[in-house]
Amino acid sequence: MIDKTVQTVQEALAGIQDGATILIGGFGTAGIPEELIDGLIEQGAKDLTIVNNNAGNADHGLAALLKTGRVRKIICSFPRQADSYVFDELYRSGQIELELVPQGNLAERLRAAGAGIGGFFTPTGYGTELAEGKETRLINGRWHVYETPIYGDVALIKAEAGDRWGNLTYRMAARNFGPVMAMAAQRTVATVYEFKALGEMAPECVVTPGIFVDRVVKVPRRKTVAGGF
Repeated sequence: MIDKTVQTVQEALAGIQDGATILIGGFGTAGIPEELIDGLIEQGAKDLTIVNNNAGNADHGLAALLKTGRVRKIICSFPRQADSYVFDELYRSGQIELELVPQGNLAERLRAAGAGIGGFFTPTGYGTELAEGKETRLINGRWHVYETPIYGDVALIKAEAGDRWGNLTYRMAARNFGPVMAMAAQRTVATVYEFKALGEMAPECVVTPGIFVDRVVKVPRRKTVAGGF
Protein backbone atom coordinates (compact mmCIF):
# COMPACT_ATOMS: atom_id res chain seq x y z
CA MET A 1 0.00 0.00 0.00
CA ILE A 2 1.40 3.37 -0.99
CA ASP A 3 1.36 5.77 1.95
CA LYS A 4 3.63 8.80 1.79
CA THR A 5 2.26 10.46 4.91
CA VAL A 6 4.47 10.85 7.99
CA GLN A 7 3.50 11.96 11.47
CA THR A 8 6.13 14.60 12.22
CA VAL A 9 8.22 17.22 10.49
CA GLN A 10 11.32 15.49 11.84
CA GLU A 11 10.36 12.29 10.01
CA ALA A 12 9.64 14.26 6.86
CA LEU A 13 13.11 15.84 6.86
CA ALA A 14 15.08 12.75 7.84
CA GLY A 15 18.07 12.09 5.61
CA ILE A 16 18.86 15.64 4.44
CA GLN A 17 22.64 15.78 4.28
CA ASP A 18 25.26 18.49 4.58
CA GLY A 19 25.96 20.19 1.26
CA ALA A 20 22.47 19.58 -0.11
CA THR A 21 20.76 21.88 -2.60
CA ILE A 22 17.32 22.62 -1.19
CA LEU A 23 14.50 24.18 -3.19
CA ILE A 24 12.13 26.10 -0.92
CA GLY A 25 8.76 27.19 -2.25
CA GLY A 26 7.26 30.59 -1.61
CA PHE A 27 6.85 34.04 -3.11
CA GLY A 28 7.53 36.70 -0.52
CA THR A 29 5.49 35.40 2.41
CA ALA A 30 2.98 33.42 0.31
CA GLY A 31 3.49 29.68 0.29
CA ILE A 32 6.54 29.58 2.54
CA PRO A 33 6.76 26.14 4.26
CA GLU A 34 7.52 27.62 7.68
CA GLU A 35 7.30 24.34 9.59
CA LEU A 36 9.74 22.62 7.25
CA ILE A 37 12.21 25.51 7.48
CA ASP A 38 11.99 25.46 11.27
CA GLY A 39 12.46 21.70 11.16
CA LEU A 40 15.52 22.07 8.92
CA ILE A 41 17.03 24.49 11.42
CA GLU A 42 16.48 21.92 14.16
CA GLN A 43 17.74 19.08 11.95
CA GLY A 44 21.15 20.71 11.64
CA ALA A 45 22.27 20.16 8.04
CA LYS A 46 24.91 22.69 6.99
CA ASP A 47 26.84 23.96 3.95
CA LEU A 48 23.50 24.23 2.15
CA THR A 49 22.58 25.81 -1.16
CA ILE A 50 19.11 27.32 -0.96
CA VAL A 51 16.91 28.16 -3.95
CA ASN A 52 14.01 30.53 -3.27
CA ASN A 53 12.34 33.53 -4.82
CA ASN A 54 13.85 35.86 -2.24
CA ALA A 55 16.35 35.82 0.63
CA GLY A 56 14.09 35.89 3.64
CA ASN A 57 12.01 38.38 5.58
CA ALA A 58 12.87 39.86 8.97
CA ASP A 59 14.36 37.16 11.23
CA HIS A 60 11.90 34.29 10.79
CA GLY A 61 11.41 31.53 8.23
CA LEU A 62 14.11 31.50 5.58
CA ALA A 63 15.89 34.44 7.22
CA ALA A 64 16.14 32.43 10.45
CA LEU A 65 17.77 29.61 8.50
CA LEU A 66 20.29 32.03 6.98
CA LYS A 67 21.00 33.41 10.43
CA THR A 68 22.25 30.02 11.61
CA GLY A 69 25.24 30.36 9.27
CA ARG A 70 24.57 26.98 7.70
CA VAL A 71 23.70 28.28 4.22
CA ARG A 72 26.70 28.57 1.93
CA LYS A 73 24.89 29.93 -1.13
CA ILE A 74 21.49 31.26 -2.08
CA ILE A 75 20.02 31.32 -5.59
CA CYS A 76 17.16 33.80 -5.82
CA SER A 77 15.54 36.67 -7.70
CA PHE A 78 14.93 39.27 -4.97
CA PRO A 79 17.63 39.15 -2.29
CA ARG A 80 17.05 42.68 -1.02
CA GLN A 81 13.82 43.91 0.53
CA ALA A 82 12.95 46.37 3.26
CA ASP A 83 13.29 43.65 5.90
CA SER A 84 16.07 41.51 4.40
CA TYR A 85 18.62 42.67 6.96
CA VAL A 86 19.79 39.14 7.83
CA PHE A 87 20.82 38.45 4.24
CA ASP A 88 22.29 41.95 3.85
CA GLU A 89 24.59 41.48 6.83
CA LEU A 90 25.73 38.02 5.74
CA TYR A 91 26.35 39.09 2.14
CA ARG A 92 28.21 42.30 2.99
CA SER A 93 30.46 40.39 5.38
CA GLY A 94 31.22 37.71 2.79
CA GLN A 95 29.52 34.92 4.72
CA ILE A 96 27.10 33.88 1.97
CA GLU A 97 27.34 33.55 -1.79
CA LEU A 98 24.59 34.92 -4.03
CA GLU A 99 23.54 33.80 -7.50
CA LEU A 100 21.06 36.34 -8.80
CA VAL A 101 18.54 34.95 -11.30
CA PRO A 102 15.69 36.90 -12.96
CA GLN A 103 12.39 35.55 -11.71
CA GLY A 104 11.17 34.17 -15.05
CA ASN A 105 14.54 32.51 -15.61
CA LEU A 106 14.40 31.02 -12.12
CA ALA A 107 11.02 29.41 -12.79
CA GLU A 108 12.09 28.19 -16.22
CA ARG A 109 15.39 26.77 -14.96
CA LEU A 110 13.46 24.78 -12.37
CA ARG A 111 10.91 23.68 -14.96
CA ALA A 112 13.73 22.60 -17.28
CA ALA A 113 15.17 20.40 -14.55
CA GLY A 114 11.82 18.72 -13.98
CA ALA A 115 11.16 18.29 -17.70
CA GLY A 116 14.58 16.79 -18.43
CA ILE A 117 15.61 19.68 -20.68
CA GLY A 118 19.35 20.32 -20.92
CA GLY A 119 18.98 24.10 -21.03
CA PHE A 120 17.35 26.91 -22.95
CA PHE A 121 18.02 30.28 -24.57
CA THR A 122 16.33 33.43 -23.28
CA PRO A 123 16.74 37.13 -24.07
CA THR A 124 16.38 37.98 -20.37
CA GLY A 125 19.71 39.09 -18.95
CA TYR A 126 21.52 39.59 -22.24
CA GLY A 127 23.86 42.57 -22.14
CA THR A 128 24.03 42.58 -18.35
CA GLU A 129 26.46 41.15 -15.80
CA LEU A 130 24.13 38.18 -15.45
CA ALA A 131 25.18 37.01 -18.92
CA GLU A 132 28.92 37.10 -18.26
CA GLY A 133 30.60 33.79 -19.06
CA LYS A 134 27.46 32.31 -20.61
CA GLU A 135 26.90 31.24 -24.20
CA THR A 136 24.93 33.71 -26.31
CA ARG A 137 23.18 33.23 -29.61
CA LEU A 138 21.38 35.46 -32.11
CA ILE A 139 17.89 34.03 -32.65
CA ASN A 140 15.41 35.73 -34.99
CA GLY A 141 17.37 38.95 -34.79
CA ARG A 142 17.49 39.05 -30.99
CA TRP A 143 20.36 38.02 -28.73
CA HIS A 144 19.68 35.26 -26.22
CA VAL A 145 21.57 33.84 -23.23
CA TYR A 146 21.91 30.12 -22.54
CA GLU A 147 20.62 29.09 -19.11
CA THR A 148 21.01 25.72 -17.41
CA PRO A 149 18.53 23.77 -15.24
CA ILE A 150 18.47 24.08 -11.46
CA TYR A 151 18.26 20.66 -9.84
CA GLY A 152 17.53 20.12 -6.16
CA ASP A 153 18.39 17.32 -3.80
CA VAL A 154 15.27 18.16 -1.80
CA ALA A 155 12.24 20.41 -2.36
CA LEU A 156 10.33 21.78 0.62
CA ILE A 157 6.88 23.02 -0.38
CA LYS A 158 3.64 24.09 1.21
CA ALA A 159 0.32 22.75 -0.10
CA GLU A 160 -3.27 23.14 1.03
CA ALA A 161 -4.35 19.49 0.93
CA GLY A 162 -3.02 16.10 -0.07
CA ASP A 163 -3.71 12.38 0.07
CA ARG A 164 -1.61 9.40 1.07
CA TRP A 165 -0.34 8.98 -2.49
CA GLY A 166 1.16 12.47 -2.34
CA ASN A 167 -1.27 14.21 -4.70
CA LEU A 168 -1.39 17.91 -3.80
CA THR A 169 -3.58 20.98 -4.24
CA TYR A 170 -2.66 24.55 -3.32
CA ARG A 171 -4.40 27.69 -2.11
CA MET A 172 -4.34 30.62 -4.52
CA ALA A 173 -0.96 32.40 -4.70
CA ALA A 174 0.60 29.90 -2.28
CA ARG A 175 0.96 27.65 -5.32
CA ASN A 176 3.76 29.76 -6.91
CA PHE A 177 7.01 27.74 -7.20
CA GLY A 178 5.74 24.55 -5.52
CA PRO A 179 4.80 22.56 -8.63
CA VAL A 180 8.03 23.18 -10.57
CA MET A 181 10.20 22.64 -7.51
CA ALA A 182 8.51 19.32 -6.79
CA MET A 183 9.45 18.18 -10.29
CA ALA A 184 13.02 19.51 -10.12
CA ALA A 185 14.10 17.76 -6.92
CA GLN A 186 15.18 14.20 -6.26
CA ARG A 187 12.99 14.21 -3.15
CA THR A 188 10.00 16.38 -2.31
CA VAL A 189 8.56 17.03 1.14
CA ALA A 190 5.23 18.83 1.45
CA THR A 191 3.19 20.17 4.32
CA VAL A 192 -0.60 20.16 4.08
CA TYR A 193 -3.37 21.52 6.25
CA GLU A 194 -5.73 18.70 5.38
CA PHE A 195 -5.49 15.05 4.43
CA LYS A 196 -7.98 13.85 1.86
CA ALA A 197 -9.14 10.27 1.32
CA LEU A 198 -8.09 8.67 -1.96
CA GLY A 199 -10.48 9.79 -4.67
CA GLU A 200 -11.75 12.74 -2.68
CA MET A 201 -9.72 15.15 -4.79
CA ALA A 202 -10.94 15.27 -8.37
CA PRO A 203 -8.08 14.28 -10.71
CA GLU A 204 -8.44 17.48 -12.73
CA CYS A 205 -7.98 19.51 -9.53
CA VAL A 206 -4.69 17.86 -8.55
CA VAL A 207 -1.85 20.30 -9.29
CA THR A 208 1.17 18.23 -8.21
CA PRO A 209 0.74 14.50 -8.88
CA GLY A 210 1.96 12.15 -6.19
CA ILE A 211 4.68 10.75 -8.45
CA PHE A 212 6.67 13.93 -7.70
CA VAL A 213 6.12 13.81 -3.92
CA ASP A 214 7.89 11.59 -1.39
CA ARG A 215 6.67 12.67 2.03
CA VAL A 216 3.61 14.55 3.22
CA VAL A 217 3.08 15.84 6.74
CA LYS A 218 0.03 17.58 8.17
CA VAL A 219 0.61 20.81 10.09
CA PRO A 220 -1.79 23.14 11.93
CA ARG A 221 -2.87 26.26 10.08
CA ARG A 222 -1.05 29.34 11.26
CA LYS A 223 -2.34 32.86 11.46
CA THR A 224 -0.46 34.85 8.83
CA VAL A 225 -0.10 38.46 7.79
CA ALA A 226 -2.12 39.72 4.85
CA GLY A 227 -1.00 37.96 1.68
CA GLY A 228 0.77 35.17 3.60
CA PHE A 229 -1.64 32.38 2.59
